[in-house]
Amino acid sequence: MEKQGFVYIMGSATLVLYVGVTSDLEKRVWEHKSHSVSGFTDRYNITKLLYYESGGDMYGAITREKQIKGWLRKKKLALIETINPYYKDLAGDWYD
Repeated sequence: MEKQGFVYIMGSATLVLYVGVTSDLEKRVWEHKSHSVSGFTDRYNITKLLYYESGGDMYGAITREKQIKGWLRKKKLALIETINPYYKDLAGDWYD
């Protein structure tokens, strides 16, 4: 059975954006929030989940991630605003 894939966009307080893909959204968002993985999101303090969608299987999710990564910033922000017009952390209460 193929794993379900998710495409997500994380952001910092100053809206530095990161587009990623994962099969375990809750775990991956926690890794960003807790800075447990060093790299771009850790360096730029990108901890807010701004957008996510199911990409079907992992192949479909990776294809969608590549599509979104190729977009201009303005188009990425417009996508976020379709479900999150105020740029709130969609995972703000996941770990209480």
